[in-house]
Amino acid sequence: MTKVALVTGGTRGIGHAISLALKAAGYEVAANYAGNDEAAAAFTKETGIKAFKWNVGDYEACVKGIAEVEAALGPVDVLVNNAGITRDGMLHKMTPAQWREVISVDLDSMFNMCQPLIAGMRDRGFGRIVNISSINGQKGQMGQTNYSAAKAGVIGFTKALAQEVARKGITVNCIAPGYIDTDMVAAVPEKVLDGIIATIPVGRLGKAEEIAHCVTFLADEKASFVTGATITANGAQFIAG
Repeated sequence: MTKVALVTGGTRGIGHAISLALKAAGYEVAANYAGNDEAAAAFTKETGIKAFKWNVGDYEACVKGIAEVEAALGPVDVLVNNAGITRDGMLHKMTPAQWREVISVDLDSMFNMCQPLIAGMRDRGFGRIVNISSINGQKGQMGQTNYSAAKAGVIGFTKALAQEVARKGITVNCIAPGYIDTDMVAAVPEKVLDGIIATIPVGRLGKAEEIAHCVTFLADEKASFVTGATITANGAQFIAG
């Protein structure tokens, strides 16, 4: 029976690549998105993957959205928590709204998405959860106290949940990408981008497809002994001990 995968933030950037990779691996894929209807429509037309709109920072919206996905495709076997936003600023200038919005979408979403799905995975004795963190959740980044805190929290959440569900056939893992060649990174001024690349030992930005490959590995049934792990995919820019 075909397994169902749900990718949050799955219509653009890294999420787009993850959705395509999972479809190519034989999964029935649902892609969540938050607000860009035009991009979501173009994504579905291009890929044939259904897109579902809701805010992952809102628990009730997640419950409703997951129910819609499962009604359309069946129980979710693989969850990829990829959705994330930035609202950068130095802490002394950061507003409560900037802090709260990033924590809500990037960290609260871990609970909002996993909690409604975990009981079903436990009952079925199988599940794969892959959470997308960031290099900046590992090393910190000036001007991103909100984002770094949220992404560090994703790693801690992953480790704790992995222990809770290990005996139920569910794995929970994390990927911490470095700087990836997406539209968001491409928008960085050229001189700044050149400076970033200079700090990456492999001498280039990562590719979204490389992160997607990590996801398909962790989602596979044969990866059942890998849980509670964080894969650092950053070209050796930061090497976690």
